[in-house]
Amino acid sequence: MKIVVTIPVVKKHIELLEAACPGEEFVFDRKPGDDLLGEAEIIVGGVPTDKLCLCKKLKFLQLSMAGSDAYAGIMPEGVLLANASGAYGLAISEHMLGNALMLMKKLHLYRDNQLESEWKDEGRVTSFEGARVLCVGLGDIGGEFAKRCKALGSYCIGIRRTIHDRPDYIDELHTLNDLDLILPTADIVALSLPQSEQSKKLFNEARLRAMKHGAILLNVGRGSAIDTDALVKVLNEGHILAGVDVTDPEPLPKDHPLWKCRNALITPHISGYYHLQQTHDRIVKIAAENIHAFVNGGTVMNVVDGKTGYRKTENRY
Repeated sequence: MKIVVTIPVVKKHIELLEAACPGEEFVFDRKPGDDLLGEAEIIVGGVPTDKLCLCKKLKFLQLSMAGSDAYAGIMPEGVLLANASGAYGLAISEHMLGNALMLMKKLHLYRDNQLESEWKDEGRVTSFEGARVLCVGLGDIGGEFAKRCKALGSYCIGIRRTIHDRPDYIDELHTLNDLDLILPTADIVALSLPQSEQSKKLFNEARLRAMKHGAILLNVGRGSAIDTDALVKVLNEGHILAGVDVTDPEPLPKDHPLWKCRNALITPHISGYYHLQQTHDRIVKIAAENIHAFVNGGTVMNVVDGKTGYRKTENRY
């Protein structure tokens, strides 16, 4: 079986992958050509969606990403799709925690003051202790963020598509139907939603204004979950603060007014990726376990419904 690996790897990763499927043919190529894609039976990492039609022999696509929405509805018939959910929770939840702490302690303002050589007290700050944290999306990323907030003394509320098995780090569990009731009570609102029609501009101007004055909005899912023009307006009025790792549009144009919002922290979609070594290692470990399971008739983790983009193993965000 020809296994094409398109993710970056080092020696220990190569050894782990090859040990998972001894005797199989591995090709490590970050940008495989059309001929190689046509021969690949397993791809680890990903393939441009417009190249899927070339993958005539493909049986299993193991994504290096947690998000699978780009492949929804376009997967070739009979090709198994799995994502790398479980690899990103550590890195992205810590990124969210850092964003929230920076905004809560007004470190973004002090950094601005430092650049102007200005010695100025910016006044009162807030804490995670006693804060009400609303996690909209409670998969690996949202769950890991909630765990950290709970450990710091927060009251954690989770929203996901269905109600089942409330985790012990969640104090209340709801569906999106309850969002408008809960939103005005939250001190921190954390979005880790995949792209979908349901999530598109979920946070419109009305919902942004419904947030508590001084609340923090974090977004690490998809930029389309927030109406960007409305966000700029509400930020400039001083109603809320925001830390966003994803934007709409993305990349954010140099002349976009969001860059100039005083109470916004913007990072260029880097909270996950391979910046944290543990994330890189976890992606490879998941891939190794899954290709071993696939080749040997075992249970593949994180199988995704190719029509919806959601994991079949967990019917939730």
